[in-house]
Amino acid sequence: MGRIRQADVDEVKARTNIADIIGERVALKSAGVGSLKGLCPFHDERSPSFNVRPQAGFYHCFGCGESGDVYSFLRAMDHVTFTEAVERLAGRIGYSLHYEDGGAAPEHTGRARLYAANAAAAEFFRAQLSTAEADIARRFLGQRGFDAGAAGHFGVGYAPKGWSGMHAALRAQGYSDEELSSAGLVSQGQRGVYDRFRGRVVWPIRDVTGQVIGFGARRLYDDDNGPKYLNTPETTIYKKAQVLYGLDLAKREVSRQHRVVVVEGYTDVMACHLAGITTAIATCGTAFGSDHITVLRRVMGDDSTAGEVVFTFDPDAAGQKAALRAFADAKRFNAQTYVATGPEGLDPCDLRLARGDGAVRALLETKVPMVEFVIDQRISGFDLASVEGRVGALRSAAPVVAELRDPLLQPEYVRVLARRLGMDTEDVRREVERAGRGGGSRRDPSPGTSPTEPADEGALRVTLATLPRTPEVGLERDALMGVLQFGHRMDATLIERALEQPFRNSALDAVRVAIREAPGMQRPGWSADAVATVREPYRSLAAELLAGDFPALNDEAAVTSAGDLARRLVLRRFDREKAELLGAIQRVPAASEEGRSIRLRLRELDARRQALVDEAS
Repeated sequence: MGRIRQADVDEVKARTNIADIIGERVALKSAGVGSLKGLCPFHDERSPSFNVRPQAGFYHCFGCGESGDVYSFLRAMDHVTFTEAVERLAGRIGYSLHYEDGGAAPEHTGRARLYAANAAAAEFFRAQLSTAEADIARRFLGQRGFDAGAAGHFGVGYAPKGWSGMHAALRAQGYSDEELSSAGLVSQGQRGVYDRFRGRVVWPIRDVTGQVIGFGARRLYDDDNGPKYLNTPETTIYKKAQVLYGLDLAKREVSRQHRVVVVEGYTDVMACHLAGITTAIATCGTAFGSDHITVLRRVMGDDSTAGEVVFTFDPDAAGQKAALRAFADAKRFNAQTYVATGPEGLDPCDLRLARGDGAVRALLETKVPMVEFVIDQRISGFDLASVEGRVGALRSAAPVVAELRDPLLQPEYVRVLARRLGMDTEDVRREVERAGRGGGSRRDPSPGTSPTEPADEGALRVTLATLPRTPEVGLERDALMGVLQFGHRMDATLIERALEQPFRNSALDAVRVAIREAPGMQRPGWSADAVATVREPYRSLAAELLAGDFPALNDEAAVTSAGDLARRLVLRRFDREKAELLGAIQRVPAASEEGRSIRLRLRELDARRQALVDEAS
């Protein structure tokens, strides 16, 4: 099999809406005519600078400079080869690819085989749940309120007790021991290769796009000496610090509601979803951390304080410890963070069993701001009836309030803490200020920046912000932006006339040359391809022009405006030619042949100029 035919590559791209692909990982919202915006998936940021133009099939981040088409997005996010990216998108739309005979063999990273092996294992486990041996797994699920429909919705399965049942089944499908080991599905022992998951109920863990990347499995048998919960080990595609169980099912509602509910286990996620809380997710065998926050913020569209993140913790010591860990990272959310604890310490799964779906939904109504929860945890161990106890509690809780950088929130929580302790507000305020001066947590990055972004990032790139602010450069900039974004709807002859002469600004001229040399403006993705051919260091500037906000009320107005800008470039050229001719006629005798020729050229130029003006009216 050779390389994929170029016509198929172009056709798959044309049939794929890049916003759908990116929208599986990033919450996108309207950002002007033909543009969408969200939090960049390539770097951490507080406010959105990542733009997507579906009509152009192009994305660009004004913060870090990353840009490209739908293929480059998949290659960067999923670490797949170009061939695998095309094949994946073709599979989504049901398009049959053709390969050129004699071409280079398709490249594959091996990741595709790991995804396929995990998908095959998920199907094997799902089928095993209906066997006689799996009665113990079905009873386990039933005792927790989950019927066959619930198990099917979440893909729950059963790993048989045998030494290598799954291994044999997947080997029969053509997977090698090396592939199964790399996927974390088998282990190597003295007796050879054996199944990692045996005698357990199994939950498939999917990434945000819905692909199975690993599994979580719970012990069922008394003679199983393994851990109660066993997860897939770290693999090329399974990174537990970045994985959130249930996010593939919850992402749409998380993006729509700007709310996420973080629970502690697989059955809690199931219980919440079945009770109507369809924004519930859980970590997979690790504590909730900064990488999880990064993933969630992009899916939520976390660019304001309007969102909500609700953590459910058990009220025991372990739950309190988990809450304090979460609070340390929660400041990275723009959204408001809360804690909800079930009555009598019941987690969502047990609460649903004991009191029904309504009680699970009501759990969210009892949420309290995470700051208050942490303050209460900090002061709970002190005797507030004594002076010494109140002072100790204040010193313990003051750093929590000192970490609040919101100028409106901090004084309010000073008063909350004072009421909790029964102390004078001014005394509490002074202790909070002292705690802040004593080296509180580092300040949050300012909006639009990230602690991982170097201060001088972008200094080597030519960008819109670095262009001279002159009328000449402004016209060239806006005209190129209009052509890149709406050239497929503009008159091709007008564009050719507008771009046939060099520009005053060398950076914009480099973009002009690339556009002129780009074939077929009616071809989907032509502008993204044109940007890719712009010579460095001007490529990022071209990407900004394609992704930037073109000022117009709607598409029709934008096309009209882009056409007017192109005409202004042509008129500018006419005016330059006329100025040169008027200068030349001063240097020759009026009655000379050369003088008559210049006057004729002037009349022709005026006529052409007027025709262009009339054309626009």
